[in-house]
Amino acid sequence: MLKSKVAVQVISSGILPDDAIMLGEAYLNHWKIPQGQPVTLKFGALRQPIKVVPVGRFDGLRIGQGLARRMGIFDNTTLRIRYHSETTMLALGPLIGVLVSRDDPNMRERPFGSITMFCKELVDACAAQGAHVYFFTPNQIADNFSTVEGWVYSGGWRKTAVPVPDVVNNRLTSRKLENKPSVQHFMKEVKSRHNTAVFNEKFLDKPEVFDALKKDSTLVKYLPESHLLRNYTMLKTMCVRYSTVFLKPVRGSLGKGIIRISRIDKDNYQALYTTVGGTRKQHFTSLLKLFSSISGKMKTVRYQIQQGLQLIDIGGRPVDFRALVQKDETGKWTVTSIVARTAGSHHFVSNLARGGTLSTVREAVLKSNLVGAYAQDATARFHRAALEIAKGVDTHIPAHFGELGIDLALDTAGRIWLLEVNSKPSKNDNTPLQEQKIRPSVRNMIRYARHLAGF
Repeated sequence: MLKSKVAVQVISSGILPDDAIMLGEAYLNHWKIPQGQPVTLKFGALRQPIKVVPVGRFDGLRIGQGLARRMGIFDNTTLRIRYHSETTMLALGPLIGVLVSRDDPNMRERPFGSITMFCKELVDACAAQGAHVYFFTPNQIADNFSTVEGWVYSGGWRKTAVPVPDVVNNRLTSRKLENKPSVQHFMKEVKSRHNTAVFNEKFLDKPEVFDALKKDSTLVKYLPESHLLRNYTMLKTMCVRYSTVFLKPVRGSLGKGIIRISRIDKDNYQALYTTVGGTRKQHFTSLLKLFSSISGKMKTVRYQIQQGLQLIDIGGRPVDFRALVQKDETGKWTVTSIVARTAGSHHFVSNLARGGTLSTVREAVLKSNLVGAYAQDATARFHRAALEIAKGVDTHIPAHFGELGIDLALDTAGRIWLLEVNSKPSKNDNTPLQEQKIRPSVRNMIRYARHLAGF
């Protein structure tokens, strides 16, 4: 049986011109590829008329150096291959482009800073699956929409011109970069010109997610009451209804800027603020005074006000759960990992950036103050909730997502709640506990890219 992965050898252009490739005879016979007549080689946005030279007793592919350079390939590699007889197109790939926020050409060992290890992990995973990956920033987008300047790995990181890819994974970590007209124009143009698939194409704001999911009757059970905080009246209404409420920056991440407001008695309120060093506490003798203290912030920061929940804790430290859900090789949502995150001492948010610790769901639930049958099936219920929420995001938010970080919580009555959905899940914060050379999350991303590109 013919393999869908083929070993690609790069040979001297003096031996093989750029308008010819050498391919194992079995492939030509199987697909009835015409000999001596031009066919089109496709690699991402690259289209190159070539002649296919059959080689007996050989199951690989040979390309000349000049053609390899135009493809962004410097070494022998492995790629997937398919042939469309109707269009006489021989496609190699998938070619995956990862859009990252920044690079530093002077740091050849770590051009992408803290995510360089993740990028190298993707390179290794692509080599194993027969894909080619490169990394590029908004500054490297060209006006021709056929090539970009990207970083490839070949014995070290190097920059080169590469074709626009079959699939773009948007890993931009800044809304400002993502909303640049050049970035938005690039994404629109490559979709229409080259049928490039772009996934995780936008950030999600908290109210956008909750307002969208409210439309789905099967998801309402996971949603704490949430509103965009517009005025004092809304704060008062929520504080009358709930003894604790949370104010969360609409565009916040890593637990930054969250305020927890608790009603101590009739005219006494306490506000807890997240800070880098821990928690800052302030008392107010009226809700109006509390509102006055935050109204200045509201001029520059939009807040979502959310119902406070009686969540499980471990020794007084709150616990929440991060599910990483990804689409698989068939395009279906699957749960890659769920980890429990316990807040550090002096913090009321659980992010690892603020001293939180990781454990398995089972360990955390058994150590917590949750008792009874709810503790036994917590992992299965979290899986179900994460998948239902991911499908809801897909259905009700008009954008293409391939992976989501879904933050869930469990209250002391055993009920699961949605805290937040993140369309740019950190490559550090959601790491499964066991150390592995190539993480399942990285393998799954490539499988989904293969699905999108038809490989």
